[in-house]
Amino acid sequence: MKYLDIKGTDLHVSNLVLGCMRLNRLSREGAERHVKAAMEAGINMFDHADIYGGGECEELFAQAMGMNSTLREKMVLQSKCGICQGYYDFSRRHIIEAAEGILRRLKTEYLDVLLLHRPDALMEPEETAEALQSLLDAGKVRYFGVSNHNPMQIELLQRHFGQRLLFNQLQLSVAHTPLVDSGMAVNMNTDQSVDRTGSTLEYCRLKEITVQAWSPFQRGFFEGTFLGDSLNYPELNEKLSALAEKYSVTPAAIAVAWLTRHPAGMQVVLGSTRDDRIAEECAGSQIPLTRQEWYGLYAAAGNQIP
Repeated sequence: MKYLDIKGTDLHVSNLVLGCMRLNRLSREGAERHVKAAMEAGINMFDHADIYGGGECEELFAQAMGMNSTLREKMVLQSKCGICQGYYDFSRRHIIEAAEGILRRLKTEYLDVLLLHRPDALMEPEETAEALQSLLDAGKVRYFGVSNHNPMQIELLQRHFGQRLLFNQLQLSVAHTPLVDSGMAVNMNTDQSVDRTGSTLEYCRLKEITVQAWSPFQRGFFEGTFLGDSLNYPELNEKLSALAEKYSVTPAAIAVAWLTRHPAGMQVVLGSTRDDRIAEECAGSQIPLTRQEWYGLYAAAGNQIP
């Protein structure tokens, strides 16, 4: 397992993160086995959100693990807030109440990282920053970041918040590549050259914001996995299988490796609830794909290399 030292902090985190969005599909015993299997594979960071199962996933995580101080020290716990039923809320009151609920459900006195889940168009940055500062001063949250935010949304908040925002969780996979596409087709009159992200990936690299790639096996927005989809992605699956054989891993590990190979130093959020799949995917933590292999997978997914 490869680990990342987040600049300006004492965070030493695995470049693979266990996403707990579907944890409530498991029994208490199953959840315990699943989290322990991830830890045995080298994962030390766990991603939650207050909307996952309406908070049930956070509660189950703490119950299954029998949260205690010794165990807590081995974990980097991250959660997200800001999504409500049909709207987003970055108000001071909501953020503080959400954070306190997260801490209560996870049975911990502090959260290592809190992310603002999706941009609130009605955000008042001074108020939002005040909420974050309040949580920081109270020792309830150590570090902060965002999720699904573009550069100017981050800049607007960062202008009013003194601590550097450390993470941006974004959808990215070899079959969902808006973060990469326009940079690959600069100055071309093609659909791929249209910048739909505001150069978010390059911005994050410049600002030393760690990108966390969510849905690493999805095509589109929850349209299903590309792994094994020989109808829509025959060439991609052929190349994934060939590289899996070369590196003695599974195609899923190669899909993970496509992300971890990027020099941005990304983390990959794994959402499977199967212990065997987590173990397989962890093998992609530091596979040294060559440039030819990386670009070959990108092209096989249907993207243009000018």
